[in-house]
Amino acid sequence: MSQTANKPTHSIEIKELLNFADRHIQTKKGSYIFQEGMEANELYIILSGKIQISKITAEGRELTFRICGKNEIIGELTLFTNCPKYLLNALVIDAGEIAVVKKEVLEREIFKNSRLAYEFMKWMSDHFRKTQTKFRDLVLNGKKGALFSTLIRMTNSYGVNVDEGILIDLPLTNQELGNFCGTSRESTNRILGELKKDDIIASLNGKIIVKNLQYLKNEIGCENCPAVYCSIE
Repeated sequence: MSQTANKPTHSIEIKELLNFADRHIQTKKGSYIFQEGMEANELYIILSGKIQISKITAEGRELTFRICGKNEIIGELTLFTNCPKYLLNALVIDAGEIAVVKKEVLEREIFKNSRLAYEFMKWMSDHFRKTQTKFRDLVLNGKKGALFSTLIRMTNSYGVNVDEGILIDLPLTNQELGNFCGTSRESTNRILGELKKDDIIASLNGKIIVKNLQYLKNEIGCENCPAVYCSIE
């Protein structure tokens, strides 16, 4: 098996940001790095493990935005704001290590270092574009299209080529998958069942194999955006 091409890349020089780290923390699966509404004075650089970024809607439903791994930055939406609060939740789904950077320290360094400021602005621009494309898919394509879009994004982020197609090398329950596209577990079950019946996807040890990626792309009018924007990372 080999990884699929066009994996998302990151423009910020992580090693440089690590120079500003205040401390390192070992993360524990099931714990939160931060939750929405908490006072926000720090940003975090993931050194290992995985962290899920999500928000709880007014109706109490969880909407997952992305899963972050090594060299990703989280808590970045609090930069250059007064009395900042975290807007999202950061749940540890795979234990590891994170580096902690004080918000005021990073802000000061960005003002002093034009190259770092440029790279950070570029990264934030890519980050916002990725979020916009996801919301576009959720709003315009309905429940089924939102799930199709999520599966496509997952092949870009965690896809591994196998004989049958592309294995999404990330174990997820149907509820967790539904959280990525704002659908209920029942709707997710039904749509996945239809895809399996039509031989578009298959299951292997709790993971999904996408057997016909082009079908999913055709159904949502995929624009073949670069993987850096079409991902869940």
